[in-house]
Amino acid sequence: MKDLISQLFHQRFATTPVFYASSGRINLIGEHTDYNGGFVFPGAIDKCIMAAINVNGTDKVRVFSADLQQYTEFGLREEDAPAEQWARYIFGVCREIIKRGFTVNGFDTVFAGNVPLGAGLSSSAALESCFAYALNDLFNENKIDKFELAKIGQSTEHNYCGVNCGIMDQFASVFGKKNCLMRLDCRSLEYEYFPFDPQGYKLVLVNSKVKHELVDSPYNKRRQSCERVAATLGVETLRDATIDMLNEKKDLVSEEDYKRAEYVIGEKQRVLDVCDALQRSDYETVGRLMYETHHGLSQQYEVSCEELDFLNDIAKECGVTGSRIMGGGFGGCTINLVKDELYDHFIQVAKERFNEKYGHEPIIIDVVISDGARRCD
Repeated sequence: MKDLISQLFHQRFATTPVFYASSGRINLIGEHTDYNGGFVFPGAIDKCIMAAINVNGTDKVRVFSADLQQYTEFGLREEDAPAEQWARYIFGVCREIIKRGFTVNGFDTVFAGNVPLGAGLSSSAALESCFAYALNDLFNENKIDKFELAKIGQSTEHNYCGVNCGIMDQFASVFGKKNCLMRLDCRSLEYEYFPFDPQGYKLVLVNSKVKHELVDSPYNKRRQSCERVAATLGVETLRDATIDMLNEKKDLVSEEDYKRAEYVIGEKQRVLDVCDALQRSDYETVGRLMYETHHGLSQQYEVSCEELDFLNDIAKECGVTGSRIMGGGFGGCTINLVKDELYDHFIQVAKERFNEKYGHEPIIIDVVISDGARRCD
């Protein structure tokens, strides 16, 4: 990828660039916990967005997307926003840096990526983090701290791309560290690295290629359930609730709201238990907790779907150590922790059985936990 980007850059701009990259991410456990003030447990992966960049001495940004084979250029004022949606991510990063009182001048860039689209691996956050890191290095002597770089990506989504996302994706892309996952406290934004180097296991995503269109807004409805229960229990968020507190007030909440809250309270503890297990290199416990999360997402939070439950059942039948739906739900991927000796059999069975039932094979994506935003010298 670097050779291709370099070649395209020299053809188009005839100068020597600097290379930067930032990664997509997985979340091992901790789903639908962010807006409940809980913990998430992401890691950067070995799939990234890479950009060649050079200062051009003008007030214009000139951009070529190698993957889309599209070129555009734009100025750096608010009214200069490009029409192309993909370019708005880069424009938004420029504007968010400028709005914070830092510097961005004109530059030339060619970028490409190998983060699979539509698989819940946050290619947009990788793009934002790549350019935020690069522009901090090129124009601001790295004076912007890493958390602010993540917030610049998040603000880009909010203000220029119409997505009201949390901080996890950009955080993982910026802070990612090889062979480590990160426990992020979504309330305090404190974080801690935990070792993740599962010798004898592979981490693999099985992408169902399914996304169910929903008539209403299921995310908002689940968030409202959690907020109603928190108010009934007299706590700010379910982060501060226990299962005993929930059971004491069970008669005051609906059956549906009870199930939603029961899942969130259980998931909060599962993240902490996974952290403890990783410090002991106990991947069997990690896997068991992943299955528990899938069950909770499917039966209590009800954000799974038939196809993902089917993939989870296949994983169980094949002896896969851990498997669960990853992401918001209603389609997308399962994330699986698989012993090396079971890997080939699991992938073969998952492809064959899924194809028999649904008429297409799932996409298999092997991932390795890797570094986040960086300069590629």
